[in-house]
Amino acid sequence: MARVFVAGHNGMVGAAIVRALSAEGHDLVTAPRRELDLADRPAVTAFLKQAEPQLVVVAAAKVGGIHANDTYPAEFIFDNLLIESHLIDGAFQAGCNRLLFLGSSCIYPKMAEQPMREDSLLTGPLEPTNEPYAIAKIAGIKLCESYNRQYGTDYRSVMPTNLYGTGDNFHPENSHVAPALMRRFHEAKLAGDAEVMVWGTGNVMRELLHVDDLAAACVHVMGLEKSAIESATGPMCSHINIGTGVDVTIRELAETIKLVVGFEGELKFDASKPDGTPRKLLDVSKINSLGWQAKISLADGLRSTYEWFLENQQTVRS
Repeated sequence: MARVFVAGHNGMVGAAIVRALSAEGHDLVTAPRRELDLADRPAVTAFLKQAEPQLVVVAAAKVGGIHANDTYPAEFIFDNLLIESHLIDGAFQAGCNRLLFLGSSCIYPKMAEQPMREDSLLTGPLEPTNEPYAIAKIAGIKLCESYNRQYGTDYRSVMPTNLYGTGDNFHPENSHVAPALMRRFHEAKLAGDAEVMVWGTGNVMRELLHVDDLAAACVHVMGLEKSAIESATGPMCSHINIGTGVDVTIRELAETIKLVVGFEGELKFDASKPDGTPRKLLDVSKINSLGWQAKISLADGLRSTYEWFLENQQTVRS
C-alpha cells in the first residue's frame, strides 16, 4: 500500500478516487482549500515535502460546461495552469517520482477523426468554446512528459471522457450536460411544466463515463508496471484515454434522463444555442489492452446519480 496525496479530494473526481483508494487500504493524504492554496507555489511545495507522499494524484482543476468555459476563459486557462504546474513541480521538488495527472477529452482537435486516438493530439484546431481549458490540460500532459524525459520520473496522464455521477455539479449554467439536464428535468417535474428546453440541436454526440468507473481506471493505471505503460504509450509515459467506447446523441441522453427523472412533458431543442464539438468519442483500445474497461451502463449510472441528487439536495453543488 502507498501513501497517496489526492489534490482536489472534495471534487467529484477526487472524491471518487479517494473512495477507490480507501477501499484498497492506501494511506491517504488530503488538504482542504482553506489549508492549502494550490495557487501558492511555495505552500504547495512545502506541503508535499512535509507530507512525503509516494504518489500524487492531480484531480484538482477548475471545470465547467460550455457556458462556463465560454464565459470565463481567462480563469479556465490561468487557474488550471497554476494548479497543475505547482503540483507537478512540487511533487518533483519533494522527491515524489510517481504522479497521476487527470486531463480531459477536450484536448483533441474539434474535427479529430472518431473515435479519437491518443496520437491525434496537436493535429488540428481545438473547439473554440473550451480552447483555454484544453490548452491548460495539454500543458499538463507535456509537463509530465517533460519531467519524465529530463528527470526519469514516472508521471502518468489519463484523459477521461465526459463524466457524471456522485458529487457532480448541478449548477443550472456552469455544470456539464448530464447534471444540468437532470436538474432541469427535476425542477420542471416539480413545477408541472409542459416542456423542457435543451441547448443545441440535440444531434451532437457525447460519450459519458460514470465517475466511479473513472476512479477504478485510475487505480488500475496507477498499479501497472512502468514497462506496461511505456509499451502502450511510449517511453515518456504519455497519456491514456479513459472512456466507455460508446456514445449517444444529446437527444438520446436527454430522453434517458427524462425517463429516469419521470418528467412527463415535452422535450424541445434550441438550435440557436451552441452545440460544441460535433462528436467526442474516445478510442479506448489502449486502456482496454492494459486490462481495464468500463462496467457501469449509462442508464444505471444516471439512475444512481439521480438517487444521489435526491438524497443530497440540501448540500449538492448547485
